[in-house]
Amino acid sequence: MLALSITRLGNARVDPLFSLAERERIVAFWSAPGRYRVDLHPEAAKTGPWKVGLTPNGSKWLHEYQRAVGAAKIPPTQDAVGGASPDTAEWEKWVAAKVAWDRWQAQRAADAANAAAGHPAVANGPAQPPNPGPIPDSLLAATANPSAFAYVVTPMRHTITFEDGEAYEYVDNVLFAHRPRYAYFRFPQGTVAYGPQLKEMGDAELNALFAKAGFSPSEQRIAKAVSKLEGGFETVNTYDTGFVSVGFIQFVTLDDGKQSLSEVLAREKADRPDDFQKDFRQYGMDVSPDGVIVVVDPSTGAELGGHDAVMKIIEEKRLTAIFQRAGRHSEAFRVAQIAVAKSHYWPADDLVTVMVDGQPVTGKVSDVIKSEAGLATLYDRKVNRGKIDPFAAVLQKTIDTHGLRTVPDAAAYEREIVAGLKYRSDFLKDPTLSQPK
Repeated sequence: MLALSITRLGNARVDPLFSLAERERIVAFWSAPGRYRVDLHPEAAKTGPWKVGLTPNGSKWLHEYQRAVGAAKIPPTQDAVGGASPDTAEWEKWVAAKVAWDRWQAQRAADAANAAAGHPAVANGPAQPPNPGPIPDSLLAATANPSAFAYVVTPMRHTITFEDGEAYEYVDNVLFAHRPRYAYFRFPQGTVAYGPQLKEMGDAELNALFAKAGFSPSEQRIAKAVSKLEGGFETVNTYDTGFVSVGFIQFVTLDDGKQSLSEVLAREKADRPDDFQKDFRQYGMDVSPDGVIVVVDPSTGAELGGHDAVMKIIEEKRLTAIFQRAGRHSEAFRVAQIAVAKSHYWPADDLVTVMVDGQPVTGKVSDVIKSEAGLATLYDRKVNRGKIDPFAAVLQKTIDTHGLRTVPDAAAYEREIVAGLKYRSDFLKDPTLSQPK
C-alpha cells in the first residue's frame, strides 16, 4: 500500500492534489498487464540496435555557435551557418568537418557493435572524412570547447495501451540523421509524436472549434493560416528546449511546469471540469491552483509538481501518452488550446513605442496593422518566438523614412512594414487572407 504523500515541488512541499486512494488506483491502472511495454525499435531486427545519435551537449554547443555567428533569431527549422566574415568562414569549415568526423567515428562504433550482435554494417556508409584538426582559437573564445557531436545510442520503443485497447508508440533517443546540427536537442530519454496537422483537418471541424474558443471568422482565418506551420492538437515533443511541448502551436512547460501548457490544462479544468477529469486527472495528471503541472508517478505513486513533474513526463511515456490521447479525442482539450493561443499570442492589442521628434509615442499594433496577412505575420512571430520583434524597429524606420507624426499614420505603409517582418511564411501571398491596401 502507498504511504500518505505530499507533493514534491522542487525542494518545497505543498498539500497533495491526489488522495491516497486515488494514487493507489492510478498506480494499479498503469501497472495492469499489457498496459506498458518496452522493447527494441522495430528496425533493430534489420539493421541492428545501435545507431548514431546527436549528443545533447553537442547540440547545446551548436546553439552557442548559432548566437556566435549572429543567427540567434533564425527559425528552429533552420541550422546556423557561418561565413559572413573571414573568421566565421573559418569557423564554419571547422564545424562542418568536426560534425562529419564525429558522425563517422560514431558510425564505425555502431557498425562494430551491430556486427558483434550479428548484423551487417550500414550499406554504403560514409567514407572517412578529413580530420578537422584543432578548433580555431577565435571560435573557442567565442563559444566554448565543444563535446563530441555524435555518439552511439540504442533507441527503444515504448508502447502504452489504454483501457479501450488504443495503443500509442514512442521511440526514445530521437535521431537527427537529416539535421546533425540541430541546436535544440536536450533530452535523449524524450520522444516525439505528431498525428494529423491542422492543415489536414476539414474546415467545418476547425471552424467549429475556433468559434467555441471565441474566434471571429476573420480571426479564424488568421489563426488557421499560422497553424498550418505548426503541428496538430495531439503533437507531443519531449526532447528539446521546451522540455514538454504539446499541441498545435506547441504549448510548453519549460523547466518549471508553469508556462503555457499549464495554462491550457487550467483552462480546460476551469471551463469543462468533467472533461478534465476524464482526459487528465483519472490518469494521474492535474494542475495546481497556482498553475503548476502535477503528476502521479505511474510506478511509485509519488505526487510530483513543477520541475520534478516535467522531468517525469519526459522520462515516462505513460504520462506523455495522456497528452496525445487528449489531443486526439477531446474537444475540450482542443478548445482550451485554441483559447489559450488567442489570449497568449494574439498581437492586435500589443503596445509599441517609437520616437517622434525625440519624444516617445505609444500605440497599438492594431493602429498600424489592419489586414489579416499583417496580423498573421505578427501572430506567427509571437507564437514561435514569444514576441513581435522587430515590429518596433521596422515601424520606427517607416516613421523616420516617411516623416510621419503619429503611429496610426504608419497604417498607410502597412504593406511595406509587413514585408519587413516576414518570418516563416510570406502571408502577403496568401489568397485566403485579406491584404494591406
